[in-house]
Amino acid sequence: MTQRYVVRTFGCQMNEHDSERIAGLLEADGMMPTDSVEDADVIVLNTCCIRENADNKLYGHLGHLKSLKEQRPDLQIAVAGCLAQKDRDTIRERAPHVDVVFGTHNVHRAADLLTEAREQGPIVEILEETVLEDALAFPSVLPASRDSRHAAWVTIQIGCDNSCAFCIVPAVRGPEISRPFDTVVEEVRQLVDQGVVEVTLLGQNVNSYGRDITKRRPLFAELLREVGAIEGIRRVRYTSPHPKDLRPETISAMAEVPTVCEHLHLPLQSGSDRVLAAMHRGYTGERYLQKLAAARDAVADLAVTTDIIVGFPGETEDDFARTLEVAAEAAYDSAYTFIYSPRPGTEAADRVEDFVDPDVVAERFERLRVVIERSAVAKHAARVGRTEEVVVEGPARRDPDLTSGRTRQNKLVHFAADGLRPGAVATVEITGAGAHHLRGDLQEVVASPRHRLRIPVVAG
Repeated sequence: MTQRYVVRTFGCQMNEHDSERIAGLLEADGMMPTDSVEDADVIVLNTCCIRENADNKLYGHLGHLKSLKEQRPDLQIAVAGCLAQKDRDTIRERAPHVDVVFGTHNVHRAADLLTEAREQGPIVEILEETVLEDALAFPSVLPASRDSRHAAWVTIQIGCDNSCAFCIVPAVRGPEISRPFDTVVEEVRQLVDQGVVEVTLLGQNVNSYGRDITKRRPLFAELLREVGAIEGIRRVRYTSPHPKDLRPETISAMAEVPTVCEHLHLPLQSGSDRVLAAMHRGYTGERYLQKLAAARDAVADLAVTTDIIVGFPGETEDDFARTLEVAAEAAYDSAYTFIYSPRPGTEAADRVEDFVDPDVVAERFERLRVVIERSAVAKHAARVGRTEEVVVEGPARRDPDLTSGRTRQNKLVHFAADGLRPGAVATVEITGAGAHHLRGDLQEVVASPRHRLRIPVVAG
């Protein structure tokens, strides 16, 4: 009887891409996907550890799965990803009903570890670092089972060489390793052959892609140009860049390559120079704004999003006021705002005496939300009356009678349309705007999706 699996993902796009590869490996091993945990024979929780509530979320899920495991002893439960890399044996200690624990450096072993656990009992396998000689270390070279047929993640780099005081990613993902240039380009060509029209290039710091290949000369701008020139590709996106490494040649590539989308996600984290220095971010608020201005000057109709942390240890009211000033001047289209949470193993987590009072942090968080929402509403209102190219994603989540799609600026648009499949390209006149989405009327269907059979992707 064919086994059924479920993969649940927590965290960033890197985790989502890893989950696609885990699913691809399980399907290559003969399993079939299911949406129901109750119907699954294998449950994989692919975890994040960036924020404190990620731990609580994982152990909450594992607690719910305990009774299911008691009812069905043959059910296999696996925990993967960043939290598995960090907590290691702790997961089995706190949840002994877990069968397999594996980390960020051995995603390619997912199916094998489940087989070994069935034969030998529970397994914890955490590798300390990626083995360079092992081509399977890169998730993009593994079989994939993608939720979207028209859009795909493409990993160009794993790990991170930065030392941000709040971030545990280098500890769980390891140092930066860039994929060979030609293999990235070849994977995108293969994806286009399957009907993919949009790719997002993934890395912890995409701006530094290739420095380990070329002895410190970044190759990211060249990669944007090469991928963007592939026949059949319609949109190229990337995430995440680091402001200190955003170079003029990358901005030029964004401006000159028609397929590279007019969207820049540029994490600020704080507007205070003192806090930025304590975070080890490598730029000042003024330098950040200069780079942002250069990008906007070069790229017409550029949408800009960001990440901001509130309540970093030692943040004063003056520090926060500067964050509000920079955020207001940056006039973001939207922002991911976070309340600082200490992660054991990071430098900032040791500064307990400098932790900011939670009530103060909550009040600052609300003030920042008002500033961000003000600029988001203004940016969206300015698009009313325009006609936008939209790639269809599917039914709107809150109103299935409407269709949702994304503009080149990554803005969500809801509009009425019958029978448009995901991947279709349409023009939509924008008729209304909110803080988080646009509303519009369908004008014309420009292109229909050209999906091929859903087959695993294996890049060379």
